[in-house]
Amino acid sequence: MRRSHVTTVSLLTALTLAACTSAKDVLEPSAIASQSTQAVPGTTATTTPPATTAQPSATAQPSATAQPSATAQPSATTQPSAPAQPATTPATSAAVIARTRLQVAPIVGASVEAATPLTAELQTRAKQRGITLAGSAGQTPTHVLKGYFSTMSEGKDTTVIYVWDVYDPAGNRLHRINGQQKAPSANGGEGWSAVAPETMQTIADQTIDQFATWLGGQAG
Repeated sequence: MRRSHVTTVSLLTALTLAACTSAKDVLEPSAIASQSTQAVPGTTATTTPPATTAQPSATAQPSATAQPSATAQPSATTQPSAPAQPATTPATSAAVIARTRLQVAPIVGASVEAATPLTAELQTRAKQRGITLAGSAGQTPTHVLKGYFSTMSEGKDTTVIYVWDVYDPAGNRLHRINGQQKAPSANGGEGWSAVAPETMQTIADQTIDQFATWLGGQAG
């Protein structure tokens, strides 16, 4: 009798547990899913591999910062070309010199003895270069030549310093010629008495030559 009672209690307990298990199976969807995945005896269970977790894509590296293009240098400003100077030919230079009437003004600073050979050589050299000297016979000069002279004695030598200014008839200065001529002192003297005539003649030749060169440059 006691054994029958125990057996009855055991059956009731087993039924209760079975009922609870059945209720859990009904209420828990996950339990149903678990049971559906149980392999049926005799059947090979196909296991679905879990979906591969997507790996985060590599972080995009920022593109290299674009370097600013070199600043364009302004093009060199074109300088206006100088107006072409007309070519001077010997013919045009000769024509200008032929039209020249040169008047030599009284020499300033030189003694009469020194100025005399100077003036004479100026006339001679001017004729050689084709330059007409304007006298007092009514010829109107185109250029007036004024000379300023001084001397400097040093030891046995004497230097003549000269400046010539070239003017137009209106008194406007057009050109200047200057220089100095050093030579041994004549007669052992000083100042103008030590200047030989040949020194003044050399100065006259240089003066007319420079004047003629300047005139030729004025052609055109």
